[in-house]
Formats: sequence, structure tokens, C-alpha cells
Amino acid sequence: MMAGEKNTPMHDEDPTTQELRVRQMRREEEARVQSERSPEEADTAQFDRRADKAAYLKRKLEERAEAEREAAEGDEES
Repeated sequence: MMAGEKNTPMHDEDPTTQELRVRQMRREEEARVQSERSPEEADTAQFDRRADKAAYLKRKLEERAEAEREAAEGDEES
């Protein structure tokens, strides 16, 4: 879990796609900042990988949001 995130019980509602996208943006940004601050190359590589993973997940969430919008538009047309 990254700094500033809440640990929510499993019985709470699932986060929305938008909330997940915001979390991933924060994770990516935090990992990139840590990478820039890290004096050790091995640490830098680790933070770069974390940032790349967060960016990948953010792109997937954007795709999910688009699919949800398209599905909602299709439901409205029916």
C-alpha cells in the first residue's frame, strides 16, 4: 500500500474506475519521484519498474472507463 492510501475492508463498495485511475496516477508519480531521488542505480531501476507498472495499470483503467462509457451509451440508445 502506498503512502496516503486507506486500507478499506473487503465489505466496502468497490472503488470506481475513476478512483482507481487517480490511485494509479499517484503511484506512478510517487515512484518516479523516488526514482529521481534514489542514489543507487538498483533502487532507481526498482522505482522505474514500479512507475512503469503504475502507468500500464492507469492505461488499462482508461480503457475500462472508455468501455464503460460506450456500454452506457449503448444502454441509452436501447
